[in-house]
Amino acid sequence: MFSLPALPAEGASTATAKFSEALRRPIEPVGKDFLHHATRTLRNHTWSEFEKIQAEQNVKQVDENAVDPDEALFDDELADITLLAHDPRDWKTADLYAAMGLSKLRYRATDSQIIKAHRKQVVKYHPDKQSQHGHGEQDGFFKIIQKAFEYLTDKNKRLQYDSCDFVADVQPPKKGSNYDFYEAWAPVFASEARFSKKQPAPELGDATTSKKEVEQFYAFWNRMESWRTFEFLDEDVPDDSSNRDHKRYIERKNKSARDKKKSADNARLVKLVERAMSEDPRIKQFKEDEKKEKERKKWEREAGARAEAEAKAKAEAEAKAKAEADAVAAASAKADKKKSKEAAKAAKKKNKRAIRNAGKDQDYFGDADQSAAIDEQIGLIVDSLNDDQLVTVADKIKANAAESKAALQAIAKELADAGALPASVVPYFA
Repeated sequence: MFSLPALPAEGASTATAKFSEALRRPIEPVGKDFLHHATRTLRNHTWSEFEKIQAEQNVKQVDENAVDPDEALFDDELADITLLAHDPRDWKTADLYAAMGLSKLRYRATDSQIIKAHRKQVVKYHPDKQSQHGHGEQDGFFKIIQKAFEYLTDKNKRLQYDSCDFVADVQPPKKGSNYDFYEAWAPVFASEARFSKKQPAPELGDATTSKKEVEQFYAFWNRMESWRTFEFLDEDVPDDSSNRDHKRYIERKNKSARDKKKSADNARLVKLVERAMSEDPRIKQFKEDEKKEKERKKWEREAGARAEAEAKAKAEAEAKAKAEADAVAAASAKADKKKSKEAAKAAKKKNKRAIRNAGKDQDYFGDADQSAAIDEQIGLIVDSLNDDQLVTVADKIKANAAESKAALQAIAKELADAGALPASVVPYFA
């Protein structure tokens, strides 16, 4: 705590300390208010003008920050770049939705979205704007945009155009291809549903849809009334009234062409529904279930004579099974016998080869100069051996190759004693 000095009497103030000496220091103005002042001064704006400019900038900033969800549905770039060079006189052959930046929405676009898309396209493709950016004049494409706006904002004209908007049609899957029925056909019927006079049109559903709903779905499409017309494709009727006969001729010609197109479209829809029914796995399952139910009822009606038939069939099946088993066993035994015989034959060849190669493998027992005679005599010994002797000699040679000569000498003596091979023909082993 500290106390302040008492105030002096009125008019008798005294300094309690000395003031410091004055110093010169640079001071710079800062802050947004100074920047506003500097901007007004440099640009020679009045307060009113400056406030107006600030307000416009704020509005622009708000517009830029505002996100319109419809913007994500519009085309970022022109879907069909050839529209830029399209002849505006032939505007009927142009894709009006693509010209408006609505190629992804098409017949689903709302009136509000059409207006927004038109505003965006006008800002982007106005001839003056294009000239400023050095793209050259695109007055023809701008005329197509205006024509598209005219048609798509008029209810009757838009229906005429949507009726002939074949780009929006979803084609059915290719026959014979591998595809998921529901994923492939649901968009097809959703696309066709836009032409139905009765709305909403039933959806295709999925594998869990009941039989009643499936039957109602196909009943609807088999009787579906389409409002689709083809007036948009009409030949232009001349406006002059000087030649009324020619005008009536063109009108009759257009009506005839529309009727033909309408008939062809109805036939196309009939074939489309028939194909969908023929490929619908639910219809196939319903038919299979009905077939099984009929067979079950028939089975119950014919229960009387079935027991005897079953017993007879069982006996025949057992006899057939036994015969087949016997045939399999005989074939197996024959095959085993053949395999055994082949194995014995192979073993015999192997044993003979082992004995014949004994001289060569042992460097002809140190008598290489007699190799030809040794090979010949070993061959005579091999040819004289019976199966048991062949196995015995081969096993001895395999077990101890160094004793091959002794083994051959022993068997040569045994053969000579038995009179099977004279010792004179195998003198080397005698």
